[in-house]
Amino acid sequence: MNIVDVAYAQTGASVNTDSLGMREMQQRVFAKRVSQHLLIKAPPASGKSRALMFVALDKLYNQGRKKVIVAVPERSIGASFSAMKLTANGFFADWEIKPEHNLCTPGSSAGKVDALIDFLNGPDATLVCTHATLRFAFERLTPDAFNGTVLAIDEFHHVSADTENSRLGALLRDVMAGSDVHIVAMTGSYFRGDSVPVLAAHDEAKFTAVTFNYYDQLNGYQHLKSLGIGHHFYQGRYTEAIHEVLDLDKKTILHIPNVNSGESTKDKIEEVGFIIDTIGEVLDTEEGTGIIRIRRKDTGQVLRVADLVDDTDQKKRADTLHYLATVASKDRDAADIILALGMAKEGFDWPFAEHALTVGYRASLTEIIQIIGRVTRDSPGKSHAQFTNLLAEPDAAQSEVTVSVNNMLKAITASLLMEQVLAPNLDFKTKRTGDDAAEPGTLKIKGFKEPSTERVKQIVETDLNDLKANILQDDSFARAAAGHVDPETTNKVLIPKIIRERYPDLDESQIEELRQQVVVDSVIKNGEIREVGDKRFVKMAEKFVNIDDVSINLIDSVNPFQRAFEVMSKSVTPSVLRIIEGAIAATRVDISEEEAVALWPKVQQWVKVNGRRPDRGSDDPTEKHYAEVLLFLQRRKQQRDAQQRVESAEVAE
Repeated sequence: MNIVDVAYAQTGASVNTDSLGMREMQQRVFAKRVSQHLLIKAPPASGKSRALMFVALDKLYNQGRKKVIVAVPERSIGASFSAMKLTANGFFADWEIKPEHNLCTPGSSAGKVDALIDFLNGPDATLVCTHATLRFAFERLTPDAFNGTVLAIDEFHHVSADTENSRLGALLRDVMAGSDVHIVAMTGSYFRGDSVPVLAAHDEAKFTAVTFNYYDQLNGYQHLKSLGIGHHFYQGRYTEAIHEVLDLDKKTILHIPNVNSGESTKDKIEEVGFIIDTIGEVLDTEEGTGIIRIRRKDTGQVLRVADLVDDTDQKKRADTLHYLATVASKDRDAADIILALGMAKEGFDWPFAEHALTVGYRASLTEIIQIIGRVTRDSPGKSHAQFTNLLAEPDAAQSEVTVSVNNMLKAITASLLMEQVLAPNLDFKTKRTGDDAAEPGTLKIKGFKEPSTERVKQIVETDLNDLKANILQDDSFARAAAGHVDPETTNKVLIPKIIRERYPDLDESQIEELRQQVVVDSVIKNGEIREVGDKRFVKMAEKFVNIDDVSINLIDSVNPFQRAFEVMSKSVTPSVLRIIEGAIAATRVDISEEEAVALWPKVQQWVKVNGRRPDRGSDDPTEKHYAEVLLFLQRRKQQRDAQQRVESAEVAE
């Protein structure tokens, strides 16, 4: 079942180049090239590596910088920054990397650290290394060693503001404080799986952000026209259900589950064997490439399968990776299916891939973005790309039903976040009396508070999806998604709390402006828009509302997470749905005083309408939650009364 089906205009804008050889995203980045610290947020295949080359060369030739160090998370990604003849397409200089300054080759860690330090003290200008080499070298350097340097960090989400546990984050903080370094940070998914921010707010404020979103990228392709994101649920072992979703006619990257996950059989080699048996009969394994040739059971066609799971023979796996990078990346017929576990995600380039089939829940939104990015490259003959997540249904006999349910909800919500990332941006403005003129790409809302400061505008323009990711990873969201938390509590208590934690520099008025932007953007993008005659209607909470009548109060009455539960409800059997509902209802979330105070008027209204107090034993989740709020407030009042009695007694003495 596809949750997301998006079609694009195939304008060609994002892949066409200008007189300097720059694509659309690269032009945007180059326009900001004089910024000391640049943060580039752009999806896979948008051309981030070449954008860095353009900016770095300008800094070397025109901005007085002496050296450029490019750091990548793993050696295989280093190939993206190999020497490039940029002058052939109109640029003023070529990107050059001498072999001795490509430190993403086999060799000892100590030798590479020595090579980096020698480079800093030598005459050459450009070097590529891994994050690890950079970290180890920094242990032998002082921050001022980076004076005159451009430090480019690829896959920037590996950095963490938690500098106690992130050596890369600590390095970045120290060189920014102790040198005149210029930084170019690049990422396709700026949020981390652990919800710790990539940069502290005061450090992030020093960066000029350039955002090029998925919609910009995919709408401007020439070949890829549509993208689907969906889920398939199974019971028992996934190896017995894999045939239901493995389409052998599509170029597929199949990621089996982590060996520590509940979906794993704990024997990854045996799992690969099951998958191969599902495909057909093994003919042979090619010498020098490691490619397994398999004859399909159904058609007799011979498929070429790359196994990146089996790591018992390191030479064979190295041969397969080399073949995929050098041959399969250029020849459509060179490979048909790639089987992987931890590989073929970040920075992996197989442009012909059409289907990313992932088994098991992925806790990291970054990982999901990276996997989807493997199939969203534009390629001749590829009109549709598909991401499918094969997920285990919860079983009443399981000891961790609640965990399983939470995983399902979070997997679906991650897809809904991607749906919003994949949609065109809307500009929201305040609707004023007599203001009827519609503007393309703009929605006017009664009572809406527009961003009043440059800081809020910057967050809205460059950081909104990352903020949504923080909200959707919050542990309270499962109850919110299932309607067990009042929509207004979700929108006016939960979301502001997360905004305060992420942006401690904002005051309450700025928090409210940002809160409204998040809620409005989420609800509207999740809603279906229809045109009837000359009027437009948006679907909110199962009913269509005239867009002219939309107000912030109406939007605040809608649960922006609820669609995740609705999708799941339609995807499973009634018996499984009962297990899910029971697990969510049983989940206890401590009520905060802030939430209780916000809900108190609603509890009073409920009592007035029903003529009785809400019952904690009710089957109605709203009534049950109101009863919990009432009990919480009663206990707080008792505690305060007791404290006042103690204080009065002390005064009397």
